[in-house]
Amino acid sequence: MSQRELVVLGTASQVPTRQRNHNGYLLRWGGEGVLFDPGEGIQRQMTFAGLAASDITRIALTHFHGDHCLGLPGIVQRVNLDRVAHPVDIYYPASGQMYFDRLCEATPYHRTVALRPRPVTGPGPLDAPAAPFGIEAVPLSHPIDTFGYRLTEPAGHRMMPHRLDALGVRGPRIGELQRHGSVRVDGRTVTLDEVSEPRRGQSFAFAMDTRICPGLPALASGVDLLVIEATFLDADAHLAEEYGHLTAGQAARIAAEAGVGTLVLTHFSQRYRTLEAHHAEAVRYFSGPLVIAEDLDRIPFPPRP
Repeated sequence: MSQRELVVLGTASQVPTRQRNHNGYLLRWGGEGVLFDPGEGIQRQMTFAGLAASDITRIALTHFHGDHCLGLPGIVQRVNLDRVAHPVDIYYPASGQMYFDRLCEATPYHRTVALRPRPVTGPGPLDAPAAPFGIEAVPLSHPIDTFGYRLTEPAGHRMMPHRLDALGVRGPRIGELQRHGSVRVDGRTVTLDEVSEPRRGQSFAFAMDTRICPGLPALASGVDLLVIEATFLDADAHLAEEYGHLTAGQAARIAAEAGVGTLVLTHFSQRYRTLEAHHAEAVRYFSGPLVIAEDLDRIPFPPRP
């Protein structure tokens, strides 16, 4: 299987700390690299993580608060400076078009790369040319327009070598079978269903800066890997509600009820010097694999069931 991992570039919320950079997450999915919510300092964090500008094929902004987008000017100019050979699609709330234009034109630079704006006007599938996954936007609840993103791989087939061998399907004939659904071997038609089993596509969801809302269960339902904000602890739930955020306990309960595979908590308020309480709070509700994200973590996609 192609490499699939989440590279965590920053885990702070509004204010960065000595240990945590502003937001930033690069999802590597084979030849794709989706950069989510680049805050300040993301270019340098990418250097520490061993990532290049050419690794970025798409950028997705959940909303236009500064800790989620003020790194965009540097990233836009860097992909142009490095003359990245492919176009870069950028998804963002359409209501923030003015901010998007300002960020992309913050200072003069020499344009060498096709940046393809993909403004998000509402819920539903988004245009994702040549991607190995579909991208869906889901509205969330924050003081300004905010969207979560869900990436889903189409279902496919897993070939069974013992069945292929038994029916004499070998070499280039295997590829022909996969492309066309059947192949003639020794006067007999062999179908794909005879030599394979269904393979569920993997999925990923990203939710930042939101209070509890109807969009969260739909966004997280059954995903293999969920990255979700946990700005506060339950003791500060009144602040989470006031400012449009989640607590670690709330995020964990959402993940548990949605049947999430692996849960990644991030976007921590600077008021918390350590994150042990976030972990303790989350494990009360979520019993699956749990990651309290740290800057420069590399989190592999969980294996298929």
